[in-house]
Amino acid sequence: MTDVYEKLAKHLDNLPAGYPSTESGVELRILKRLFAPEEADIAMTLTMMPESAAAVAARTGRDEEELAESLEELAKKGLIFRISKKGANLYSAAQFVVGIWEYHLNSLDEGLVRDVNEYMPALLKKGWVNVKTKQMRVVPVTKSISAGMAVTPYEAAEAIINAQSKIVVSPCICRKEQKMVGKGCDKPQEVCLAFGAGAYYYEQNGLGRSIDKAEALDILKAGVDAGLVLQPGNQQKPMNICMCCGCCCGILKNMKTLDKPARAVHTNYYAQVDGDRCTACEACVERCQMDAITVEESAQVNLDRCIGCGLCVTDCPTEAITLKQKAEESRYLPPKNVFETYMNIAQERGLM
Repeated sequence: MTDVYEKLAKHLDNLPAGYPSTESGVELRILKRLFAPEEADIAMTLTMMPESAAAVAARTGRDEEELAESLEELAKKGLIFRISKKGANLYSAAQFVVGIWEYHLNSLDEGLVRDVNEYMPALLKKGWVNVKTKQMRVVPVTKSISAGMAVTPYEAAEAIINAQSKIVVSPCICRKEQKMVGKGCDKPQEVCLAFGAGAYYYEQNGLGRSIDKAEALDILKAGVDAGLVLQPGNQQKPMNICMCCGCCCGILKNMKTLDKPARAVHTNYYAQVDGDRCTACEACVERCQMDAITVEESAQVNLDRCIGCGLCVTDCPTEAITLKQKAEESRYLPPKNVFETYMNIAQERGLM
């Protein structure tokens, strides 16, 4: 008889972002830490399409009242996703990343952190690198953009924030969990911004606090000043902006191990050095989160590693580094919304 956790792992792997198996079985250890058997059984009844408890009960033959209580409890635990529509709660499956893992911001322990850190390289390489459409993208910091560049609103973090009606800020789970195991850095923690339905979920689950646009812009500035890479969701209307470092971020840290991380991200920019103006001060080397810059007589940018974040530009004392837009035919157009992003990923993984 197939174990309930094996079934749950397969269920999660059939969601767009995936949940690949490993030889060590660490993915099953993670699920056993998070789900009781009966919770795993209920979570497997959900799809990515939000449904009411009544609809799920009718589809699965379960008692509606009992199921409603169970679904709400699973949502509170960060094991499934919940949205409210016209005063009614709707529930959907949560992917492991981005999803279940991030929703456990307030319930981390060292065992879970160590298991997830063991698993993340496999998840990123099998479920991220091997698909064309990623869950996140990189946008440049505003200070790195020259006056003549035509930047669309979805490429500018400030414009993304100013378009929101609901914003919640929460601590970065990556820096928090790395601190728990004696690693990590001292960059700002309360920098993760959620918007719309995601913001309401975070607020209702006590994962963050509601803020206005002015405070969100202040937090954005503090993150950039600290050298954090801006990664919004991979949509023209993203539900979040993460501010990430190369030493803690589950995505950047593992991409950093690749030979050509620039090919594993969506970015429309790259850094370029004017050798005549460069003084070889190495400020850019410290600033770069992808180890894309080396310095001999002057700084050199490895374009296979540069993800176009623009952080190096903001710290160059001689203005020797500039951010360049890729040629028009090479620029990336993000999907319109989250639904389209995950439809693309599902198709690329052969799930549709």
